[in-house]
Amino acid sequence: MEAVIQKKSEKQGIDEVMPSNEPQDIQVGDKTVGKPFADNPKMAMRNVNVHYGDKQAIFDVNLDIAKNEVIAMIGPSGCGKSTFLRCLNRMNDTIESCRVTGQFILDDQDIYHPKQDIVPLRARVGMVFQKPNPFPKSIYENVAYGPKIHGLASRRVELDEIVEVSLRKAGLWEEVKDRLHSAGTGLSGGQQQRLCIARSIAVSPEVILMDEPCSALDPIATAKIEELIAELKQNFTIAIVTHSMQQAARVSDRTAYFHLGKLIEVNDTKRVFTNPEHDLTEAYITGRFG
Repeated sequence: MEAVIQKKSEKQGIDEVMPSNEPQDIQVGDKTVGKPFADNPKMAMRNVNVHYGDKQAIFDVNLDIAKNEVIAMIGPSGCGKSTFLRCLNRMNDTIESCRVTGQFILDDQDIYHPKQDIVPLRARVGMVFQKPNPFPKSIYENVAYGPKIHGLASRRVELDEIVEVSLRKAGLWEEVKDRLHSAGTGLSGGQQQRLCIARSIAVSPEVILMDEPCSALDPIATAKIEELIAELKQNFTIAIVTHSMQQAARVSDRTAYFHLGKLIEVNDTKRVFTNPEHDLTEAYITGRFG
């Protein structure tokens, strides 16, 4: 029988079945190899399954994300890595046909508990998307928006401080400090993405999710984002989905390899790219498929 991969429909977020060039002699298996668990997890996911209608996109994934680590999620297109990432702050709730089961624990809190308020959750677990999406507001208002709606600043001077600190952490302050009231959409693509990171930082999140944050950027802007990730991990836990194995190797502490909705291997990044435990991981990183 012809092997298949799952290709995500951008409009519906639903996987389609497409032919694959996956090596026919390698079995996916059911058990994740390597180091999927952490001693001091910031987030712990257990028995995670995701369905879009009758189609299953994620199969029984178990994974910890350690405090102040950068974990990269890699794999072929349609393998489920972005679907899994979006579960971590309940972004999949916006897709009517999507059903998520399993445990998602942030510190000691079940983020899928029926009484969980999604607004404060998404302040704790921020998201940076593939394409920069600044609000049609000024640079200042883009960063100040979150603190305003969450009541993090009661005075203008406090809001000014949050904006400056956030822009500094995002490596953008020196470039925009003299034009804070100009439109955020007037910045370059790389600056817009750093503005979106500043906007996420401004509400004091604990975890930052990044879904291919550099795919629309040029190499210079990409390098700045990667430098920023290295700095941010001192204060934040970061999970990043990337199609660039070179990027995963540069920025992450651990790498998780997904295939056909299953989590195949999680290991120290150096181990994944030099001596992977699973044959599928090796086949992917050596270019045999994907």
